[in-house]
Amino acid sequence: MKPTRLTAWLVAVFLMALGAACSKDEDTAPAPSTYVLVHGAWQAPYAWQYVQQQLVQQGQHVLVVELPGHGADPTPPATLTLDAYRDKVVAAITAQPDNVILVGHSMGGMVVTAVAEKIPDRIRKLVYIGAFLPANGQSLLALAATDSTSHLGAALVPSADQLTLGIKPDRLVPVFIQDGSATAQKLVTDNYCAEPAIPFTNPVALTAANFGRVAKYYVHTSQDQAVGLRLQQRMAKAAGITHTYTLNSGHCPFLSMPDQVSNVLLEIAH
Repeated sequence: MKPTRLTAWLVAVFLMALGAACSKDEDTAPAPSTYVLVHGAWQAPYAWQYVQQQLVQQGQHVLVVELPGHGADPTPPATLTLDAYRDKVVAAITAQPDNVILVGHSMGGMVVTAVAEKIPDRIRKLVYIGAFLPANGQSLLALAATDSTSHLGAALVPSADQLTLGIKPDRLVPVFIQDGSATAQKLVTDNYCAEPAIPFTNPVALTAANFGRVAKYYVHTSQDQAVGLRLQQRMAKAAGITHTYTLNSGHCPFLSMPDQVSNVLLEIAH
């Protein structure tokens, strides 16, 4: 074979092999996941905006649920229960074509736990970020009462009718986002609203047959001033969670370190 023909033949073989390799990589690339993100108390969907943007840039599907009585939702506090929160998230998940990775923060941990009990077959993985994780029959109020390191209780201000709980203005940043940038802290203070109180008192009924069989992950927030690290660790251990991560963050890592939160969520998906 002449050199020119040999060279052309080698180039053709190389290009065919490269194309086959690329095709194989494309065939084996993981399908995008669908994340459903649930915010916590005194917050709203805005809290997830940075993480949502980053996950979407990575080709993932993301749905952020606005709980009743939060953000732009005008539901009166007197009508709200944990079941109402649960049903809003259940409706969002069942409208999706695929099973989801369900993520809850803070009080949102109570919500996603109730959702997992209701529709375990629709949840691929259940993720808690600095979140309350109840056992059967526990309420958020009962769990919070065991948190000896939280600074949240001393910052609370109940309304005259006892239907909402506020936070002392000078304690909002120190308790929620002491580690965040000025921009992130302003997001929290600008979007602050008093929190409906009744859902804090509602216990969750759980079974091993439903909630117990959902794959669970816990992301600890080691500098958390709202949900103490020791309580986080106790709750995760009680739930039998062995897949854990730790972020050196305050209560709102999705605002103070969204890159790290997004990376953890992507790792959990795979």
